[in-house]
Amino acid sequence: MKTIGLIGGMSWESSLLYYQIINERVKERKGGHHSAKSLMYSVDFQEVKDLQHQANWTAATKIMIESAQKLEAGGADVIVICTNTMHKMALEVMNSVSIPLLHIADATANKIISDKIKKVALLGTAFTMEEEFYKGRLINQFGLEVMVPDEADRVVIHDIIYHELCLGIINEHSKNKYLEIIDSLIGKGAEAVILGCTEITMLISQEDCSIPIYDTTRLHAEAAVDFALGDEA
Repeated sequence: MKTIGLIGGMSWESSLLYYQIINERVKERKGGHHSAKSLMYSVDFQEVKDLQHQANWTAATKIMIESAQKLEAGGADVIVICTNTMHKMALEVMNSVSIPLLHIADATANKIISDKIKKVALLGTAFTMEEEFYKGRLINQFGLEVMVPDEADRVVIHDIIYHELCLGIINEHSKNKYLEIIDSLIGKGAEAVILGCTEITMLISQEDCSIPIYDTTRLHAEAAVDFALGDEA
């Protein structure tokens, strides 16, 4: 079993889910009392959040690179960034270490393609929905059609993530707002929805929606286990 290196704390709420899912997946595959070999370097999210909203991506990238290097030095065999937004600097992080980085968009897109779905709606932070580092990867490397909500709805989604979900606040009104936005995207032709922020799974589940939901947190965590275990039973 390889050792999974997790860059967490963005937010710790979703990092907790990563740890849980990874260990459940190992137990499911290997049985008994098996659990994952893992390391987590957890950052201070306030610092990262401030840098994100200041558009100081240089300083944010430095934090991510240092985190990955500490994990590699600690014995990790693979890097997993436990957040969608900070994959903005995935290439820089990958180039800073000699071990692989598992990209969250790849884990998600591979499952979507296997399900023969073409047109997807993407929900996430404003950075994830509006910039090309995520959408562009889905489009250019996997041939998916990617829809995002309109500007007003993007603001709603972004604010709920940072002001509620990252603080562990689950609000029924906010859930209903998300579902209204999803319904609007379905009306525009979305065949599935990507929960492109690792906290959204705390608010929205498959039971809430009439079309497939792709939970990036779970897909990424499970892909990390599959990498770590390889062909092991």
